[in-house]
Amino acid sequence: MNDSVPKSRFVTHTLRAAGRIADIFIQSKLTPLAIGAALLLGAFSILQTPREEEPQIVAPMLDVFVQMPGASAEEVAQRATVPMEKLLREVPGVEYIYSISHPGLSLVIVRFYVGTREEDAIVKTYNKLYSNFDRIPQGVSHPIIKARSIDDVPILALTLWGKNYDAYTLRRIAAELEHSLKQSDDVSETTIIGGQNRKVRVILDTQRLAAYGLTPSSVVAQLGAANERRQAGSFARNNQEFQVEAGNFFMRLEELQQVVVAVHSTRPIYLRDVAEKIVDGPAEPENYVLFANAKGTTGSSANPEYPAATITLAKRKGANATRIAESVLRKVDGLRGVTLPNDLNVTVTQNYGETAKDKSDELLKHLFIATLSVTLLIALALGWRESGVVLLAIPVTLALTLAIFYFYGYTLNRVTLFALIFSIGILVDDAIVVVENIVRHFRLLENRGRALADVAVEAVEEVGNPTILATFTVIAAILPMAFVRGLMGPYMRPIPVGASAAMVFSLLVAFVVSPWAALRLLRHYAGRPAYEYEAEGWTTRFYRRLMNPLIQRPARRWTFLGAVVALFLAAVAFVPFK
Repeated sequence: MNDSVPKSRFVTHTLRAAGRIADIFIQSKLTPLAIGAALLLGAFSILQTPREEEPQIVAPMLDVFVQMPGASAEEVAQRATVPMEKLLREVPGVEYIYSISHPGLSLVIVRFYVGTREEDAIVKTYNKLYSNFDRIPQGVSHPIIKARSIDDVPILALTLWGKNYDAYTLRRIAAELEHSLKQSDDVSETTIIGGQNRKVRVILDTQRLAAYGLTPSSVVAQLGAANERRQAGSFARNNQEFQVEAGNFFMRLEELQQVVVAVHSTRPIYLRDVAEKIVDGPAEPENYVLFANAKGTTGSSANPEYPAATITLAKRKGANATRIAESVLRKVDGLRGVTLPNDLNVTVTQNYGETAKDKSDELLKHLFIATLSVTLLIALALGWRESGVVLLAIPVTLALTLAIFYFYGYTLNRVTLFALIFSIGILVDDAIVVVENIVRHFRLLENRGRALADVAVEAVEEVGNPTILATFTVIAAILPMAFVRGLMGPYMRPIPVGASAAMVFSLLVAFVVSPWAALRLLRHYAGRPAYEYEAEGWTTRFYRRLMNPLIQRPARRWTFLGAVVALFLAAVAFVPFK
């Protein structure tokens, strides 16, 4: 038996595109390097592509606030809301405008078409409003514009609670923790929910105020003036300039008590002289957050509820939610015993990064299972060596498709991974056609003794043009879905983009990788004895027995065609007959 691989003797100018590509790469040393590079590129794309549950849809929304103190809701609507709606309707790209008028306040929500760049939407809105400031009615404030996007939704929520901690203490610890977590990379907006802020309440004695001739407003003005720090100038000495600052912020309760609020009969009047009570403690709660372990108990055995404070964190646009969540949780563990007491519980009540990772990992597992299932089916039909060729082609194709997702800015989510799973069923067609034809040519008796490389190139050449035509026919059927408009457009676009890219790469892999792998995995055909060769396989004989009557007998041919037309009309009839 001669196991050597003879060099191809084809002259490239006699081959068409498919055969020429196969002849170039079937014995090239660059082919295994290209395979390895494609697999490494796919692994890099899986590790670097952000993971999310749903694809990101760019639909800019802006909130525009204006105030009109003292006006009723009807006055706000007529003088502020309606004129602002007319101006914003002139902004290019605006799809919907919603408005809410409250007493003294107007809120206009501007929604742009899907796909509009958020920066362009903000700039256009600012230009339109700020160029019409001269039309603002008397008593209406300047507009405040705030952008809203999907990235404003928190990806992580940490709830602080403990048996020995009240809402006031939890709020102070949460503020320290928020400050530390805010410094993490790619963390955007952070919010503290629950707990009680620190607040100093001054209860004035009306009789003492009257005795000194003071009013509450004058006391408030003096407190505001005392609670500030300003630049008071500078002076030079020894070739150095020193900045002088005057004043200071209140840090302790004693400093507040010693504020001079007035002078009466050349005697300073301190705040403690006119105050009935000065309380430094928790403010009135704006919202309540409680924590309890739900175990389905009721009555006296119900689980106790503890005061709690929750910190929510959002991510920056385009950042990987999974990595941010893991980084923040590691940082929280490192703050134990420093910012966080050891007996304080920190419970993760929401982790979008973990759920996105779990779902993407599950879809990747199903992608792996689908690949093995296709390979097993091919092994049963052609043989395990032949299935190895397809098993190599599928990962290379998927790796290149994942790289397209990464460079195109997509994320790994349920839609993009579904596109890959969906593509497996069609991307293997090219490899199966090429491998099956190579195997068929290897088994033909007339090819006994010929160089396997020549036989493989001849097999690829034979099915090259039909394979190319079939591939682009599938792409032509799938790709138009990428041009769907509205909300469903960007949501479903990864499917046609991914499937079309997978089909193109599968065609290249079928002409480059499959012949190269078949030549090495199927080289046992080179020394087979004559009796092991066969003119036709059983599938070919079955197909010939089925098709010959249809081709040779007009009656059967027209009967078959009529049955196809009847079935088509029956399918179409479902629409008019509902």
